[in-house]
Amino acid sequence: MGFFIRWWVNIVALLAVVLFVPGIHVDKFQTALWAALCLGLVNAFLRPLLIAFTLPLNILSLGFFTLLINGFLFFLVSRIVPGFIVMSFWNAVWGALAFSIFSFILNLLVKPSGKIDHPRRNRGDAGNTRRDNVIDVEGKVER
Repeated sequence: MGFFIRWWVNIVALLAVVLFVPGIHVDKFQTALWAALCLGLVNAFLRPLLIAFTLPLNILSLGFFTLLINGFLFFLVSRIVPGFIVMSFWNAVWGALAFSIFSFILNLLVKPSGKIDHPRRNRGDAGNTRRDNVIDVEGKVER
């Protein structure tokens, strides 16, 4: 279940990128589904290998090269998925950056288990001042 929620987070992030970054287009919603799936798979399997192989260059560039790797992978997915169009490499770099930001923000709402995290409201409990979860470092017990 968590996989599907993360996939939908990637779809929403990709659609946001299409709206905000010029030079990136998706012809239909089904294309966004496939592109988000491919981006997730490429980022899960190919990205760590590329970052490991380019680690010295990444260290010398203070991490800037990671942005170029992300742009390259974004551009690669646009060449694999028909209907997902990225006009140039630099559009892909900006798209990858925006995709990272959008997916980071959206993933803040998702728990590690994949469930959507929402603030719980304590109805009728507004004045509750229980201190059950207090840890006293001196070992004193408050009653």
